Parts: sequence; structure tokens; C-alpha cells
Amino acid sequence: MPDQIPVTVLTGYLGAGKTTLLNHILTGTHGKKYAVVINEFGELGVDNDLVVDSDEEVFEMNNGCICCTVRGDLIRIISGLMKRSGKFDGIIVETTGLANPAPVAQTFFVDEDVKAKTRLDAIVTVVDAKHLPARLEDAPEAADQLAFADVVVLNKLDLVTPEELAAVEAKIKAINPYAIIHHATRGDVPPEELLGLNAFDLKRVLENVPDFLEDDSHTHNEHLTSISLSTDAPLAAEKFQAWIGHILQTQGQNILRTKGILSYQNEDRRFAFQAVHMIADGDFLAPWKPDEKRTSRIVFIGRDLNRPQLRRGFESCAAG
Repeated sequence: MPDQIPVTVLTGYLGAGKTTLLNHILTGTHGKKYAVVINEFGELGVDNDLVVDSDEEVFEMNNGCICCTVRGDLIRIISGLMKRSGKFDGIIVETTGLANPAPVAQTFFVDEDVKAKTRLDAIVTVVDAKHLPARLEDAPEAADQLAFADVVVLNKLDLVTPEELAAVEAKIKAINPYAIIHHATRGDVPPEELLGLNAFDLKRVLENVPDFLEDDSHTHNEHLTSISLSTDAPLAAEKFQAWIGHILQTQGQNILRTKGILSYQNEDRRFAFQAVHMIADGDFLAPWKPDEKRTSRIVFIGRDLNRPQLRRGFESCAAG
């Protein structure tokens, strides 16, 4: 739907620099107008003077974490924004640093009104280059935030040596080999690299990184793994939907993100599939090119995933 407003979920552990990045976006000279939903949960929020100067609408949610207690508030605020006369170029939701971003992302699939008027554009995770290794050891949320990311802002580069930077980047890629990584010192990433990406439905990612889904990595962080599967056999849509529905229903708590580009039998268009835990969504994209190999690929990022079982299940979806 052309009138859907893109929503960017901004996440990252306490002290990573989310607010600095957000202020960088709001005070930029991009000429666009963003509504901002801030989750204040024991953190310093956006500087109100900056917000006023940049003529933004800010909705502070001080009555709890939007990620676990007040999804209804998020739905209400998004719905309210849609009724305003002013046109927004996008909405940015800044989550608390202790939050798992999944429930926020799921909001844009579970409420029909929100789903009709907005689309989840990307999950952007900000990380502190100096302290991320320690956080990955003592805070499971830090690994979860990376696993959900479409884009990672590797921040505070001025605090690390080139060797430390290489090591921390390797840790990020071990958890999520599919996220785009941007380097920053004080959140100084151009807004166009973070907003309006269409990253969540894979269109832009596949345009820029054609082999995005081909990395067949094994990763590890508290049993956190990424598994990439592919098949050249056309899939039966009904078989795939039944299989993936069963997988997400029975293992969805352990599966953080799922992404896939699928080739259905008797269908010239690619099918883009994505899920956050048990909440799934999908849509047809541009047709396959005439000389293009129609390979179906799917990626799971989660804990304690069974590769042989997932591979057998995926291959059983072949039309026949």
C-alpha cells in the first residue's frame, strides 16, 4: 500500500547511544518529518529542546516498557498519529535499553488497523563498540537485540583500537550475519542509511546484497544460531504455509527472526516471508528475472535450532 507509513524500531542496550543517534536524525537537514515514540524506562530520553527545535511530535510513554506491558498504548498512539492531519514521512519507535524488540515489531502485524496504515521498515540496533563483548557475556538482551537487527550501528568507535573493532564486528556477524553494519562515533550515520530502507521485507537488502540469504553460517551465543536453507525445487504454497505455521507454533519462542525469499510453483513472483517469534507475515515481490535461478532460501535465527529437522521440513515443502 503506497500510503503506508514506514516505522523504524530503534533498539540497543543501555548506554549504547540510541538517544544520541535519534537526536542526530531529528536535527539533520533531510527536510523530512518524523513522529517519535519514546519509551522512557529509567533512561534519559530525547532532549526536549532538540525535539522542539526540529519540530517533531514526541510521545513519551512513561508508564512502563512498551515491549512488555503497554503494547496497547503503542497501538493507540500509532492509531492516533494516523488520524492527524499532518503527514509524516515516518515513525521512529525508541525502545528501552533492556527490551527485546520482538513485541514491538509484532505490533505491526497483530493489529489490523496499524498493519493497514503502517509497515515495519527496519529494526535498527545500536551497540557500544567498547562494551558490547562484556554485554554479550552478562546480558542476553544484548544478543537478542542483535539477532533481530536489520541494521546495526556500531557506535563509539573512538573508544576502541582497530583490533578491538575487528573483534567486536566478528562477534556481531557471528550472531547475525545478515544485518548491514554501519560504523559511527557519536551516532553519526546519515539518516538515509537508517530510514526508509524497506529492510524488513528484504527488497532493499536483496537489491544491494544479492547473496544476502546465501551465508550458511553456524553461529553461537548462548545457543544462539543462524541457519540458512535453500532448495531449487519449486515449493507448494500450501505445504510451506502448513509447515512454517507448525514450526512457529511449536518452536516460535526459540526462533527470534525468520526471513525467506520463496519460489512457489506456478507463480512468477518471488514470495517474501518474515516472522518475529510466532507472528508471521509475507507478500509477493517483483517477478523472477527470465534468466534467474529460482532458488528458495530461508533463514532462521534463534536458540537451540535443529538444522537437520528444519532442512527436512523445508525440503518436504517441494511441489510434487
